[in-house]
Amino acid sequence: MIQPESDLIVPTPQRTVVFYKTGSGHEPVREWLKSLTFDERKRIGKELAKLQFYARWPAGIARFLVDGLWELRVSVKKGEARVLFFEDGNELVLVHGFWKKTQKTPPAILKEALQRKATYAKD
Repeated sequence: MIQPESDLIVPTPQRTVVFYKTGSGHEPVREWLKSLTFDERKRIGKELAKLQFYARWPAGIARFLVDGLWELRVSVKKGEARVLFFEDGNELVLVHGFWKKTQKTPPAILKEALQRKATYAKD
């Protein structure tokens, strides 16, 4: 028997995803995501949802980098997608998206993500 809609329990997200916006109005992570295939976006979206809905994140989904910056780790057919983000209260602020090609996060990407975090904190 199918449950009536009024009986369905819809979970409430623990956090809200926010795209970092530059001074000129660009949203770098959103623009990067739009350049990906539907399946890649869908997979990354599923992992972002885990960050939103779980009070404690499942092991291996996100890794702490430095100064409050985290790395969402997503494996897709093309390779290893990464989204760098930080928490601001109940918000997950996405500051950088890229394809990981080396063991360590490239210093230039890390530097740019930290600059975006600092800029966001000033606004």
